[in-house]
Amino acid sequence: QVHLVESGGGLVQAGDSLRLSCTASGRSLSTYAVAWFRQIPGKERQFVAAISSSGGKTDFTDSVKGRFAIARDNAKNTVHLHMNSLKPEDTADYYCAATPGDYTIAPVWYKFWGQGTHVTVSS
Repeated sequence: QVHLVESGGGLVQAGDSLRLSCTASGRSLSTYAVAWFRQIPGKERQFVAAISSSGGKTDFTDSVKGRFAIARDNAKNTVHLHMNSLKPEDTADYYCAATPGDYTIAPVWYKFWGQGTHVTVSS
């Protein structure tokens, strides 16, 4: 199986940037589609971004388009989420997930999950 660990969360001010990392062990992430989700306490986990196994296709939820980017670093078995121009509304727990097939926006389809990393954006 694939074991995923997120890192890079923290406290930043509105307008700042953060880079989250999803690092895998057990198997190569290069054969899996990877997505990022976020969750606010009391609300459902929501799709943020995804990248295909090849890295050739990406997708983002409307609220982060133009601000976030997702990229693979296959040498480090890692997928990064680059978050720019952060807003207080981006405050959440962020999770990465992997699936052996094509990515989707539905968390139920992802087989492997990390434990999450917290992001707080102050105003």
